Amino acid sequence: MVLAQLGGSISRALQQMSNATVIDEKVLNECLKEITRALLQSDVQFKLVADMQTNIKKIVNLDHLAAGHDKRKIIQQAVFNELCKMLDPGKPSFAPKKGNTSVVMFVGLQGSGKTTTCTKYAHYHQKKGWKPALVCADTFRAGAFDQLKQNAAKAKIPFYGSYMESDPVKIAVEGVERFKKENCDLIIVDTSGRHKQEAALFEEMRQISEATNPDLVIFVMDSSIGQAAFDQAQAFKQSVAVGAVIVTKMDGHAKGGGALSAVAATKSPVIFIGTGEHMDEVEVFDVKPFVSRLLGMGDLSGLMDKIHGVVPRDQQPELLEKLSEGHFTLRMMYEQFQNILKMGPLNQVFSMLPGFSAELMPKGSEKEGQAKIKRYMTMMDSMTNKELDSSNPKLMNESRILRIARGSGHQVREVMEMLEEYKRLTKMIWSKMKGLKTSKKGDMSALSRNMNAQQIMNLMKQMGSTKDMMGRFGGGGN
Repeated sequence: MVLAQLGGSISRALQQMSNATVIDEKVLNECLKEITRALLQSDVQFKLVADMQTNIKKIVNLDHLAAGHDKRKIIQQAVFNELCKMLDPGKPSFAPKKGNTSVVMFVGLQGSGKTTTCTKYAHYHQKKGWKPALVCADTFRAGAFDQLKQNAAKAKIPFYGSYMESDPVKIAVEGVERFKKENCDLIIVDTSGRHKQEAALFEEMRQISEATNPDLVIFVMDSSIGQAAFDQAQAFKQSVAVGAVIVTKMDGHAKGGGALSAVAATKSPVIFIGTGEHMDEVEVFDVKPFVSRLLGMGDLSGLMDKIHGVVPRDQQPELLEKLSEGHFTLRMMYEQFQNILKMGPLNQVFSMLPGFSAELMPKGSEKEGQAKIKRYMTMMDSMTNKELDSSNPKLMNESRILRIARGSGHQVREVMEMLEEYKRLTKMIWSKMKGLKTSKKGDMSALSRNMNAQQIMNLMKQMGSTKDMMGRFGGGGN
């Protein structure tokens, strides 16, 4: 992801500043110069960068700081706060509620990835328990309905459209009415792509908006246009009540930072960013966690939310009790692999860990890691219940390993590699988590409540460095 380069550049500038023996005006200016260069390369508007630099210098007045103040932390916090201010529009967007029917209309430029984003948005909410539906009101582009139909069928989401009807307003109204009768609580209307010079298409967009009366209008924007996002977002806001923005293709363009800051300048909240073509390659955009991950500071609250999203709370007490007793079977490893895959791309998950740099896992290497996990799961599918539920490593003799290799279509060497990974994880859990107290509720956060910050950091160090973890799953340039 190109934003990883921006985050890496800013993190390196802060690290070089932290490594300096004495923090003086020269060191501060050098640090700000590197940060400024990184932001300008990401196509952030010059005025925004200059204002940020001025504000940081006002906050970090080295001459007036009393002795004993941690200058490094003050500078880091000032950079963090100014980046948040740059990306924060200062207003929240409409949030649909389960059980209440919400109509969401998607508008955007041609080729911005709007139809794909509609399905991603629906799929995201479907996983959260909503009942979404898709309506294709794009009669301008040939193949638009076919594309939405294929995406919706893949995600198992109901859809509506027409090959015969040419009036997009009529299709939109019919689709919305139909799905309201079917008690869908999130109806997504996809419209034709357009740009600000096309008056006729803008008039069509206004008509659809008046006919369907959407609760939220989402503007989908390609990050590659950089600073030009400001003019386009303003043009759309003048035609319809744009309530939120989704920025797409953040994985392939150096202008992503410029696009995000330009949209924020229009006071339109960014709610999601697209990070790839696949259905799950979309991230919720929340300014503080986003900047925190960008600077390698992690997002533990976001990580806990992901964990709670894939591990049902009623299973957590039993899981934590077994782990605290040092009990870990191949079946448990299989279930945890399933949970990891449900959490989304590995680079998103690992970027939530403090000290992780997204540059450690280059684009594409996370797919290698996911493929390795799936290979391990295929091997475990060829095991018996006795083998999966046993915690005795001696049970896996040569004949069993040979049978598993043949049954799963893998080599004996690969099966032994998987068993070595299991032994390594078992040993780690036995030595680091045995006897760890858990709450009566068995909440995942019990782990952090029963350990102070220093203990958590020591545990992470003992478990192995981030690079070691990357290496096991194909990242870190392994």
